[in-house]
Amino acid sequence: MKTLVIALAIFVPACVLIPARAQRPAEHGLGPGWTPLFNGKDLTGWKVVGPERWVVEDGTILGEGIHGKDGFLKTEKAYKDFHAYLRFKCETPNNSGFFYHSGIEEDISKIRFIQVEISSIIGGHTGGLHGDHTPETKGRGWIVWPAPELETVIRPFEWNEMLVMVEGKRTRTYLNGVPMIDFTFPDPRNTDGIIALQIHPGKPSRIRFKDIWIRDLTVR
Repeated sequence: MKTLVIALAIFVPACVLIPARAQRPAEHGLGPGWTPLFNGKDLTGWKVVGPERWVVEDGTILGEGIHGKDGFLKTEKAYKDFHAYLRFKCETPNNSGFFYHSGIEEDISKIRFIQVEISSIIGGHTGGLHGDHTPETKGRGWIVWPAPELETVIRPFEWNEMLVMVEGKRTRTYLNGVPMIDFTFPDPRNTDGIIALQIHPGKPSRIRFKDIWIRDLTVR
């Protein structure tokens, strides 16, 4: 198992070997073309959906479940093909997600979504995909999990780094510099939409995000 993890890490592209305490895209090794989704000061460019609390605190976005319901912080802009980088830290035993190609309105029961899982525990499938399946099945559930030997890559209750690469039907995720999944949708239900951060139902529930950057591949 250890041999496989080491082998995967060796083949991680240089763009995802990310210094732990960097603040600007160049210091993250991300290269040109990246823009911030979070300015570190306020929620400009984002909209709160649902009753839960989203605030900026100490240069981070804090999501806090105070009613025990689903809550989202979504971008005002929609994205199709993109690379996204972010850092997150679960402060309580809960899960969250990085949503993309999604449509999230006040009636959360009717949302469409694809979710990159974020969990506070080892074995929680962080970096896997969950969400709507195909137009024919209209099903919801797990789409793909990381391999079992990758479940220990998560650092519970500490800062973690995630890279999400969405190119056409293909999605790749990296957690703390390690490739987690490489999945191609044969017939995707969702091909564009907003990006969102999630508060999963439950109390207490607290998660922080920072250093959120995006490279929009549709902009030339």
